[in-house]
Order: sequence, then structure tokens, then C-alpha cells
Amino acid sequence: MNTDGDNQYKAKYIRNLIKPILENKADIVIGARPIESIKEFSWLKKKLQRIGSGVVRGFSGTDVPDTTSGFRAYSAEAASQLQIFNRYTYTLETIIQAGAMDMRIDSVPIEVNTKTRNSRLMKSVPSYIFRSVWVILRSYIIYKPFMTFFYASMITAIIGAVPCLRFLYYFFKEGSAGHIQSLLFGVVLLIISFNLFSLGIIGHIIGSNRKLINELLSKSYTRKPK
Repeated sequence: MNTDGDNQYKAKYIRNLIKPILENKADIVIGARPIESIKEFSWLKKKLQRIGSGVVRGFSGTDVPDTTSGFRAYSAEAASQLQIFNRYTYTLETIIQAGAMDMRIDSVPIEVNTKTRNSRLMKSVPSYIFRSVWVILRSYIIYKPFMTFFYASMITAIIGAVPCLRFLYYFFKEGSAGHIQSLLFGVVLLIISFNLFSLGIIGHIIGSNRKLINELLSKSYTRKPK
């Protein structure tokens, strides 16, 4: 079980969180807060919660309604496989990592206690947004490197193809080798695109090795002594 130290979550819902794990229906269970009915949350914070959760769902391929909730339950196997790299917040990274590892994630509705103090994580709205976006992007690059660099390479290739096509258009239309600057610019972008695609393949290989290592470590942690 994992909870926050500010007494935000009601402990009576622990039984609800661990039930799907005990029944072997989920690897991770996250408590979904009633965001719209929490009086301490401003209109802006509620809006950011909805947008942020939607972004994380898109990046992770999961269906978690409250991605920043710290009230969670993990199976022993899931807890032994998850590795946290950033020091700001674990909530977003664990969901993206669990989604990449095809873990079963479930959510259960919970209630919260009245606010007792201000959040130590959210110093200001701009700072929270910036650091959360960085955590999401960094986590996506770590756990889905091929797709990250594939998208980057495709965008760069499309942009690079435009000046190359411009050069070819004037070359066949005017029969001259003018507009050479367009060709050079396009070729440079296409080379960058190829390098980005190569980085995606390398990242995928490294990610596969990391997954195998995590599985070996998990088996060593859960192995029963003779």
C-alpha cells in the first residue's frame, strides 16, 4: 500500500484497493478521488487534473481516471518490477512504466479528508505543470524509446522532404541546378531523421535488455528460500 503523509486519503478504503489484487484481477489499483466535489481544489486545479490525466492516459495507453492520486496498492510482483528514476513525483512515471510493461491497472472510487495543510509538491501552478510535463516526456522516452524517436524522425523527414521536392521541381521545370540551398537543407534534415530512427532502434534494444533484467531481479526477489 502507498498513501500520502498529509492525511488526504481515508484509510477505510484500503480494503477496496487491495481487493482486486487479492482476487488476482489487477497488479496495481489506484484510488480515484472525486475531483469535481473536492472544495479545496480550485477551478483551475480541477481543469488541470482532467487535462493531465488525459495526457497520461494517452502516453501510457491505460485508462486511469486519476493519475496523480497517491493512494495505491501494488502486488508484490508489480512493486518489485517498477523502478522510479525521477525525484519529483512517482505517480505519473509508475503509470507510464506499468502501461509499457502491460501490467493490469484498476481504479476504485475513494473519498478524501478535509485539507490540513498545503501541498509540498505543488509550489505554484506553472512550476507544477512544467515539472509534470518533463516527467511525462522523460518517462515516455525511457519506456517507449522507439515510438518517441520514430515520431521525431518522421516529422523531421517530412520537413526535410519539402525543400528536396522544391529543388526537384525547379530542376525539372527550369532544367538547371539552382536552388541548391534547398537541397542541402533538405538533405541535412533527412540525415538527422535517419539518425533519430537509429536512436529509436538502439533505445528499443536497450529497453528490451532492461525489461529482461527487471524480470530476473523480480524472480530473485520473490524466489522462496529452500
